[in-house]
Amino acid sequence: MKKKIIFNKQVQIFWHPSHSNSPLFSLSFLLQGKPNGSHQLDKHVNMLKFNSYKEKKYNLSENSVNNSDWNIEVSNFAKSTCNPVRKLIEQMKIEPNPEYQMIALSIGDPTVFSEIGKPESVVNAIQACISEKKFDGYTPSYGTEAARQAVAKYYSRPDNLIYKFTDILLTNGCSQAIDLCITVLANRGDNIIIPKPGFSIYKTLAGTLGINVKYYSLLEENNWEIDLEELESMIDEKTRAVIVNNPSNPCGSVYSREHLLDIINLAERYKLPIIADEVYGDMVFPGNDFYYMSELSQSVPILSCNALSKRFILPGWRFGWIAIHDPKNYLSRVRAGFNDLTTRILGPNSLAQAAVVEILEKTPQSYFDSIMKILSVSCFI
Repeated sequence: MKKKIIFNKQVQIFWHPSHSNSPLFSLSFLLQGKPNGSHQLDKHVNMLKFNSYKEKKYNLSENSVNNSDWNIEVSNFAKSTCNPVRKLIEQMKIEPNPEYQMIALSIGDPTVFSEIGKPESVVNAIQACISEKKFDGYTPSYGTEAARQAVAKYYSRPDNLIYKFTDILLTNGCSQAIDLCITVLANRGDNIIIPKPGFSIYKTLAGTLGINVKYYSLLEENNWEIDLEELESMIDEKTRAVIVNNPSNPCGSVYSREHLLDIINLAERYKLPIIADEVYGDMVFPGNDFYYMSELSQSVPILSCNALSKRFILPGWRFGWIAIHDPKNYLSRVRAGFNDLTTRILGPNSLAQAAVVEILEKTPQSYFDSIMKILSVSCFI
């Protein structure tokens, strides 16, 4: 059964709650009441990218008109960067339909909802780190050993997955984790294969670097599973990686163990690493089982990207990580590349690194259960 949310006469969103196994929405945009609205949305995003440099007014400065003989150009790198969600929302001017209350579904920030609060472990940990005054200096570019040990321990599974701290790189959120993975694996002119529908940041990050993207379809009739035949047809000699997003943003699907194994087997046939965006991992509704891809892979390298943002409700902390699963040591040169790339940013902030040890150790399962209960009830309102 579809539920319709009307923003105004131009934008309507249909939500399919029956197709969602995790707290994410399947959104279909119908612009101007036409069935090909998604194509119009893509066209609008491309126009936003063009108009950013054509117009004279910018968000960062009111005084952007150049009346002097100076000629300071914007770089091609900046020109080629476009985050369509951010750009669309920031430049869109909509008058809400006065007959309906507007519900913003653009940027998923759970902190705006008063029902969802931080666990005490987070508050206590960050307060203690501030009071101790020991964590205000620079850290290693790939993160402190204590924080990496904590992440490795938290995500290890006794039966089939053991991470060492050397397998963990700390990043500024999950987005930077994905950025580092794409950057370390592909060169200009190469390609990566990403889901459609999918998170727009994948194309943003790759496009800025001159890396091409190809799209594989997610099949609505199969609970948004990957069209594996189409994915296989996209692979060529320039393909460097496949991005798999599970649980899916925006579809909310959670892949079965069997489907994940099929994806891994396909990657093994073509000797391709998998970038696994698993930031919504462990956030699934009752009756669904979530598996990290690293748990299932015996040889295919998996770069698992995750963060505190979703499960711990801390998106503004910008604390993420890459967990490298490489049982056959195929990524020895890639590990060295990661170390070099991390020196460009120097890791997440030092207080978050210090606090994460206690956060991961002392946040009780009851907190996560309460979050999922709130989301389970709310999604059917």
